Amino acid sequence: MTGWNQRGLMLATILWLACEPALAGPGGTIAKAAFETFWGRVALGALTIIFLPLILMVLVREKLAERRTRKDLRFMTERDPRFDWLTIQQRAKDCFHRVHSGWEKEDLTLVSDWMTTWYWQNQQQVFLDKWKREGLVNVCNVKRMGKIRPLLFVHRNLGHEHEGSLLVISMTAHMQDYLAKRVGGQVVEGSKRYKEVETVWSFTMDGGDWKVSDIEEGGVSLAYAKLIGELPPIETTLNSDLSA
Repeated sequence: MTGWNQRGLMLATILWLACEPALAGPGGTIAKAAFETFWGRVALGALTIIFLPLILMVLVREKLAERRTRKDLRFMTERDPRFDWLTIQQRAKDCFHRVHSGWEKEDLTLVSDWMTTWYWQNQQQVFLDKWKREGLVNVCNVKRMGKIRPLLFVHRNLGHEHEGSLLVISMTAHMQDYLAKRVGGQVVEGSKRYKEVETVWSFTMDGGDWKVSDIEEGGVSLAYAKLIGELPPIETTLNSDLSA
């Protein structure tokens, strides 16, 4: 890739991050309210036109990553039904709704079985408990879910067969997300407007089940899509892991 294309891709990624609503609800970052004014939308349209070729390049790279991930999961499904994409997709939807429900109740212990221990404790202490002490509340309402796309699959065997395997999934939802004062309800970050929000969820095979191990903003999807090109064929990885 030439220096110009590298700089262009970097600018397109920056634009992508600016245009995409940031991580909503679980994960701790409030969805951005940028580009919601008339002139903001005009500026967004202009930037999109300028960087359209590079944005399309990003979409193509993510599509290729999705195709490779689905192929690897099909290979694994022949050996273990827990890797079946339709089954995983339903698991991801259940995790999405349950984690958001626990987040809304401000108590992730209610859904701790659906998350890795480290992650739910981290989210509870770093965000929910902190906001409570500061007199703030995160209002996060999901109206409907949209696309669910696999971006990256990494097979591992950490002591047990398939334990520690990683699956990264992009999920979109039409939702409302803002941080408000607990008393009075004044919005301090984000907006009350419903918007399409993409988040990237990492699932780790933990105790024989897929559990949420990270939630990130949608802008990181390209980084994961690029990583898949560095992975060896799943057949090689599986044989190496099983013989270790």
